[in-house]
Amino acid sequence: MNSTQAFSAILYFSRFLLALCLLTLVSVDANAEASKSFVMKDLAGKSHRLSDYQGKWVLVNYWATWCPSCLDEIPDFIDLYEKHKAKDLVILGVAVDYKNEREVRHFVDDMLVSYPIILGTPKIFAQFGSSSVLPTTLIFNPQGKLVKTKRGQLTKQVVELMMLSPPNESLDLLAP
Repeated sequence: MNSTQAFSAILYFSRFLLALCLLTLVSVDANAEASKSFVMKDLAGKSHRLSDYQGKWVLVNYWATWCPSCLDEIPDFIDLYEKHKAKDLVILGVAVDYKNEREVRHFVDDMLVSYPIILGTPKIFAQFGSSSVLPTTLIFNPQGKLVKTKRGQLTKQVVELMMLSPPNESLDLLAP
């Protein structure tokens, strides 16, 4: 292979990578749009739609049974849900990277998780995208707008501060 052929191959490969990156960005935008009108079914068979929760903050939390940070934040989420579920907050847990439904149900029962749990499936990931970091929480404001994707552990105190902020205020307190 001469230098012209090598350069041509590198140029072709670079264009291919650029096109792939652009397609990925379009996919992320599509997932952000889809998440605005999500529909999910929890382990109890109840359907959840973002439009059902107008006027409430909605946290969609990706977690796994083996994830230490996920396990640390679950008790805070249980407390938050019990305290706010009737008035201004919904928490939907999306279990990812699990062996089977039985494993998730057993874990949820052991942890006394009271908020709805959804099994992460390709259909769910098509609406939101999959998470490369656990835990990850998608935060929707009371108007149903996705205002933050928080990668890493989230605490009860930070969520309560967020809920006190004006709806259009920056969520800098949730900086990565």
